[in-house]
Amino acid sequence: MTSLKDIQLFLLDMDGTINLDYRLIDGAAEFIGALVNQGKRYVFLTNNSSKNASDYVEKMRSLGLPCEKENVFTSGMAAGMFLSSHRKGKSVFVVGTRSLRAEIASYGVEVREDNADIVLLGFDRELTYAKLETACELLDSGAEYFATNVDMVCPIDNGRYIPDCGSMADMIENAVHRRPVFIGKPDRAMVDIISEKTGISLSNIAIVGDRIYTDIRTGVNAGITSVLVMSGETDEKTLNESDITPTYTLGSVKDIYKAII
Repeated sequence: MTSLKDIQLFLLDMDGTINLDYRLIDGAAEFIGALVNQGKRYVFLTNNSSKNASDYVEKMRSLGLPCEKENVFTSGMAAGMFLSSHRKGKSVFVVGTRSLRAEIASYGVEVREDNADIVLLGFDRELTYAKLETACELLDSGAEYFATNVDMVCPIDNGRYIPDCGSMADMIENAVHRRPVFIGKPDRAMVDIISEKTGISLSNIAIVGDRIYTDIRTGVNAGITSVLVMSGETDEKTLNESDITPTYTLGSVKDIYKAII
């Protein structure tokens, strides 16, 4: 078991781990400050595709955290990379926010409003019934089907949750009896991309998150240190019933801060 003090790169989930909507979780600022002071790297690794990289840089800065584009990697970015590399020349209908559509287009992918080869489902906080109808029509006609993330809910402030991409996928599946290929966590590809870009080996990387079925499973799939924090979706019952075992289980990032100083 690698000591948290020896970790050189922390992959940090956002919603439920670092922040709840626009409120920092207690200890998050101190934790990031300690990483900066110790010369360690961190990347906000989020499945939340409702915002693009620039949006997240602005959001984390507004919360008082140092953040550049190199500190952010989203499932939307992963989807853009995948589609531009593996579906070159194919058009895409995006069930997602304006930010996600712009993110996908920034990778040279043709984003269309109809007659597309592929449907990409994201966490759409601008969802309309018209988008759902178009997606179902395209899927019934044989379009390929991908989604940015499997998360069922997104935690927000005051202990509440709203439907996330996984729940939207369930809704569409009820209509067309098709399930998307999910691109974001828990697939290990995002971890491998960051490891390659930073030159930091997997043995020196840890993923921190509040969800066992995405964050911690990503750590298991990638063979890296995983830290479950109990500040978001996972409760004791979920943890005890899970067949996935985190390397560490802590109350919040405040406890990680205490462990590395």
